[in-house]
Amino acid sequence: MKRLILIAAAVFLSATMGLAEMGDDGLHKAPWMRDTFKDLSEDLADANAEGKRLMVIIEQRGCIYCKKMHEDVFPVAKIADYIEENFFVVQINMFGDVEVTDFDGTILPEKEMVRRWGALFTPSIMFFPEEVAEDVSANQAAVATMPGAFTKHTTFNMLNWIIEHGYAGDESFQKYHARKFAEQS
Repeated sequence: MKRLILIAAAVFLSATMGLAEMGDDGLHKAPWMRDTFKDLSEDLADANAEGKRLMVIIEQRGCIYCKKMHEDVFPVAKIADYIEENFFVVQINMFGDVEVTDFDGTILPEKEMVRRWGALFTPSIMFFPEEVAEDVSANQAAVATMPGAFTKHTTFNMLNWIIEHGYAGDESFQKYHARKFAEQS
């Protein structure tokens, strides 16, 4: 009987190990996410003060692809550590009502801001440069956008490409990723 209880406990623990924490809003929560006033200019200033890059992740309740990222990709120690060390992450709810202040000063509820930015997929991750002009919106300012769920290799390589300012060079992300993936294999 004891053995059966131990086996059941082990199965339960292994089944729940990859489950991501859920917030009251129904979105997955990671320890590296910041709870801010969602004023992107302020968030960018805070990111810069910490020597990090601003990353905005757009998600929605019940998103199977968000779940995949939070259970299979983001918990990978190498990825979680890299995000924690290099990025200031703000989460936006695709259908939320919390006000967001865009770089250009426009203030809208999350759901309207997401529509303004033209984000159609969740998760969508927007990466920003260290400086953004006051007259542009987030979708205009983003140096790269990662729409949808990707593997741990693609995600890790995208994070590195952003930190290395790959978007400012001659090597596209696709070529960078192919080169890095070959090196990692």
